[in-house]
Amino acid sequence: MDYDRRLHSKYLILYHIILVTKYRRRILNFLDLVPVFRKIEKNSNFILIEIGTDSDHVHLLIQSIPNISISQIIKRLKQESTIVCWKQHSEILRKFYWKKKILWSAEDKKLC
Repeated sequence: MDYDRRLHSKYLILYHIILVTKYRRRILNFLDLVPVFRKIEKNSNFILIEIGTDSDHVHLLIQSIPNISISQIIKRLKQESTIVCWKQHSEILRKFYWKKKILWSAEDKKLC
């Protein structure tokens, strides 16, 4: 990976994000999330370098630019992936989340 260059700056911003399903439900084996995240990436100002999935969480390595905050990136990834997954797999998700259309747990207030 090389540094990005602008007129008066040089930077390389990488984030390792772990998204966990609500109540750690093991449902991601039934969902194909890689194309969903790639579609979100095409309409965004960040690059998904790597995506790794497990049964109850997803690892994302993201390259970003300085004027986009990490909270904006996480918000977009969670919102859009939840909407798409509920449209595509509502019958599976209703078995696990019957009250609200949720998929991901709330983010922790302490960022390390």
